[in-house]
Amino acid sequence: MAMFHSLISFAFFMLLLIQAMGGGIDPNWYDARATFYGDASGAATMQGACGYGDLFKQGYGLATTALSSALFNNGFTCGACFQLMCVNDPQWCIKGANPITVTATNFCPPDYSKPTDIWCNPPQKHFDLSYKMFTSIAYYKAGVIPVKYRRVPCSKSGGVRFELKGNPNFLLVLVYNVADAGDVTHVSIRGSKTGWISMSHNWGQNWDAHGQFVGQSLSFLITISDGKTLGFPFVAHSNWQFGQTYEGHQNF
Repeated sequence: MAMFHSLISFAFFMLLLIQAMGGGIDPNWYDARATFYGDASGAATMQGACGYGDLFKQGYGLATTALSSALFNNGFTCGACFQLMCVNDPQWCIKGANPITVTATNFCPPDYSKPTDIWCNPPQKHFDLSYKMFTSIAYYKAGVIPVKYRRVPCSKSGGVRFELKGNPNFLLVLVYNVADAGDVTHVSIRGSKTGWISMSHNWGQNWDAHGQFVGQSLSFLITISDGKTLGFPFVAHSNWQFGQTYEGHQNF
């Protein structure tokens, strides 16, 4: 038995060393537009289509954005970080404003009933920012502004976090506080009595697996969009509870 656990620990150690070669984060700037939703309190930006819930509690705060369909990628872009600057609009861009960095936490849905102001309709690339972020680069009366944007690495404090929900026959896991690329593309789970099981993308950054995991210690393998994979051994011990969040000891 001791040899068995030693082999598992060694396997996880090797997984922590393996980082698949990916294309990395694209440093180029691209054109888009931006609006804002909500007010200075940020109450309207909480919850959202990525599933993060209370963005203050989970460390995202007001440095967030909703994405149009062209960028949202059915929720797979949730957690990615973008740098934006207001451009080519001297009337509304704040002169000398520094670029802002925001995390994708929500979806800006298309509205096919409107003949104008269809910023979030495909194929347009659009950021619907929190009020605080929009007014950091432009005057709020502008309403909509042209921006340049690029992907940047996410900087996070602490380890990747796993919020466990569901029922005895179904496990739903919200993966958040992910550094580097930020957006998760694949999740696998292993119980202390199972082999590795590939989880299905449910919505936002929620991933699910059917099975009876109650009473088992849980481990995860996470792959992010730049191709890096990291192992999280025994994140939740056998006495874990639904509705609780468990933090890994490392991040990307």
